[in-house]
Formats: sequence, C-alpha cells, structure tokens
Amino acid sequence: MALLEINDLTVYYGHVHALKGISLTVEPGEIVALIGANGAGKSTTLRAISGLVRPQGEIVFDGRSINATPAHQIVQMGIGHVPEGRKVFATLTVDENLTLGAYSRGRDRTGIEESRERVFALFPRLAERRHQLAGTLSGGEQQMLAIGRALMVKPRLMLLDEPSLGLAPLLVQSIFQTIKEINAQGTTVLLVEQNARAALKLAHRAYVLETGRIALSGPANVLAEDPRVRRAYLGER
Repeated sequence: MALLEINDLTVYYGHVHALKGISLTVEPGEIVALIGANGAGKSTTLRAISGLVRPQGEIVFDGRSINATPAHQIVQMGIGHVPEGRKVFATLTVDENLTLGAYSRGRDRTGIEESRERVFALFPRLAERRHQLAGTLSGGEQQMLAIGRALMVKPRLMLLDEPSLGLAPLLVQSIFQTIKEINAQGTTVLLVEQNARAALKLAHRAYVLETGRIALSGPANVLAEDPRVRRAYLGER
C-alpha cells in the first residue's frame, strides 16, 4: 500500500485554477520528485497535503483520508513540511526553533532530545550555533535548520519545497546528500525542486507538472533521458 496517494486533486485560489485533477503516489521508503516551471502547481501540491489549502479530490496518508484533517493533526500523523524560503523563526535561537518543531510530541522529552541529537549529528554546524538567533544564520544554515525543525516531528513523510533555492552549488550538494541520508534512515521524501538535474539524480521516481497537470511520470533515471525533459528542464537542445 502506498504511504501517500493523491487522486484527482484540484485546488483553486479564487478564480485561479492551480491544480487540475492530479493523481500521484509515494511508496514507503521512496524519494519522489515533483519538477516543473514556476506556477506549475508544485508548492500547492505540498500545501494541500499539509492541510494549508483545502483541495477537492482525495489525499490518503497511510490508508486514511486527510482531506478534512486540520494541519496540526496532519503533523501529528507524521508529515513534516519544509516550506519554500525556509520560514525559520528569526528572533528565536536554533534550539528554540527545534523545540517548536517538536510541539506536536507533547511531553515526550526523551524522544524529543533524541531527535535533537539526530539533527545535530546530521548538521554539526547547527550544534555549534544552537544558541544563536536563527535570523543571523547564513542561507545554507537556515535551510539546515528548516530541515532539522521538520525532523523534530519524527516524520514518516517529509515534504521538501525548493531546498536548494538561493544556495551556492557546494551547499546544494551538501543539502542533497543530507536528504539522501535522511531517506536512508527510513524517512520517505516528496521533493519539490526547480533544479531538475539534481532532483532526478536523487529521486527514485518523478512527476513533471505543467500548468496544474501531470505531463510526465516514471522512474527518475528514465525521465532524465527523456528528450522533452532534457529540452524543457535540463537546458539541452
């Protein structure tokens, strides 16, 4: 059974038809990439899964429909969301941001501290800056913190929205390697990414979104060789 199943998902923003009946699945243990141009509906898909927008259609997580589930309960079910632009709490420290990430776990202090140590093991730089205000971190460090905050949920499924945005190439490599490690440790990943080449190299499967519809789907390595993908998203003629 798929961990996440989306059927005929439709989203409107006022009169704007953002998603036009998309369907996709994410199996346990996979990294699945969503690629496409700006405005294709990638971020809207993640926001619908997280309960931040109310869609038409069906979203099923681990066999349970979550269409009408409040966002905070979706987090409690094990879905962590790393939003585009990081959205860290700038006036709070690294430690405080991580603690807020674990709010849904209540008084599980031992488990929360174990998750914090896992984050620091993945991102030693955050451990060095744990008492520093998040707003004073570099862009790359803020992205590490945003991912770490989502890990504090102890997610079964992590939604990542443009993790490479605005980062230098070496930092992009580091972030993608970390995503690979997170997946290897048992977290399923749904990745939205404009860097199609990096996303297809990392993912097991991928979907190509165009103006709110799925245009192509399949194994990531096969899509990476598709002439339509190479022309539109990999900068090749």
